[in-house]
Amino acid sequence: MTRKRDDDSKTNCPVESALGVLGGRWKGVVLYWLLKGTHRFGELRKRLPNCSPRMLTLQLRELEEDGLVKRTVYPEVPPRVEYELSPFGRSLEPVLRGLHDWGDKYKNRLRRGV
Repeated sequence: MTRKRDDDSKTNCPVESALGVLGGRWKGVVLYWLLKGTHRFGELRKRLPNCSPRMLTLQLRELEEDGLVKRTVYPEVPPRVEYELSPFGRSLEPVLRGLHDWGDKYKNRLRRGV
């Protein structure tokens, strides 16, 4: 049996569920950029230059499956696909902003050599 990303049966701790859904090198960064508005795949690729197209696709699919991201495909040639936060995904805004602020403090701390 494969463990689901939201499975916290080992620890019985909701933090495990949250990290299971948000975990991964790129998901938090993708969600952060989507806080700023709708993005096309190519725009996200530019914001995450070290993330391969395949990895970005996988991360976006998982975020969509977990109900955090809404994917819209427009019937055009070539097809246009846009990603935005779902209302449930938008509920992560205080968490993402907190992580952003904490990350800034952490980087500043490292620069000071503390």
